[in-house]
Amino acid sequence: MERRASVRRWVAIVVATLLPLIAGCSGFFVPVDNSSGGGGTTTGTDRVYVANLTTSSIAGFTVGTGTLTLVNGSPLSAGFAPISMVVTPSDSFLYVGGLNGIYVYLINSDGSLSAPSAGSLQVVAYATALTVSPDGQWLIALDGTTQVLDIYQINASTGALSQVANPTTYSITAGIWKPTAITISPSGTMIIASLGTGGDAVFTFNTTTGLAVVASTIGFSNTTTGDYGAVINSATTYAYLARSGANGGVAVYSIASNGILTPVSGSPFAAGTGTYSVVMDKTGTYLYAANRGDGTISGYTIVPGTTTAGLTLTALSGSPYGSGISVQSLAIDNTNKYLVAAAIGGSPDLTMYSFDVTTPGELDPATSVATDTDPAGATAVAATH
Repeated sequence: MERRASVRRWVAIVVATLLPLIAGCSGFFVPVDNSSGGGGTTTGTDRVYVANLTTSSIAGFTVGTGTLTLVNGSPLSAGFAPISMVVTPSDSFLYVGGLNGIYVYLINSDGSLSAPSAGSLQVVAYATALTVSPDGQWLIALDGTTQVLDIYQINASTGALSQVANPTTYSITAGIWKPTAITISPSGTMIIASLGTGGDAVFTFNTTTGLAVVASTIGFSNTTTGDYGAVINSATTYAYLARSGANGGVAVYSIASNGILTPVSGSPFAAGTGTYSVVMDKTGTYLYAANRGDGTISGYTIVPGTTTAGLTLTALSGSPYGSGISVQSLAIDNTNKYLVAAAIGGSPDLTMYSFDVTTPGELDPATSVATDTDPAGATAVAATH
């Protein structure tokens, strides 16, 4: 009962904040896509799903050759304001975090969404961000009421969730706690929670037991710098963090086997204003950052160094690339041919880019669509695997 009361209090606070958010207030925190990179596909068809905060709906699109086509029944009225989402590695389930719960939807063969017979609501929780372990066994939620990770075992047949007995607690050393994004490494062994000016919490993760352990933290000496997103490379040797504010950009850290993060030389690397999320292409060669403050996407080539600390990021041709207003969530499709970007301020809600055939890594605009009544408040995007 105490937890439910806490959630209700947070619901009231967050609802009161939604209006300035849609008007462009960059101080409110919303999550980004953190889909895990493992698993296969149940249909062989590439799709993306978008959480529409303003219209309380979920939009699904089939990715064609430079096209985005609405799936049947889309946009789906959710009956709640969706904030975060993730697709399981098997492409069987879409989990969506709202202000007062985590919901599950079945992904049908045509890409449409349907609720399980027992209903979509799985647990009462305020999940500001979601990710799934690469083996598809665990849903990890960044709790918005207390400084914990809520970890749930996924029933592979129904999508039902069973919570791990003891949620993992953590604490910040400075700044203002704004739990914004969570990502898990492709190996499933490392988790990073981005906490705004509160910094980052780094965890080791056991995919057999579902238990996470705090390994290290990143803090700031001022309240004008914050981290809002992260991605980890396939070897779990580097973390790339979306950093806003003073000394912002893309911060790059090497990862030791014990989970300690050390900044590389020259980090953070310059990006646009209000860097809010990052995504890496499936080859691990190119990195892209959504800049919420100026509505652009910065692109980089990842250049290995002769030493661990020598890795650098080199701006791609044409970077930064224009996008929607307050673009904040990125995903790359399962064919590694397209990048999609969701903009909470719309104009447009969702933009898709293709990778240039002449200049590797460069983004070329392919198409853009409204995910509901524009601006729909497209707060998060998740792609199938």
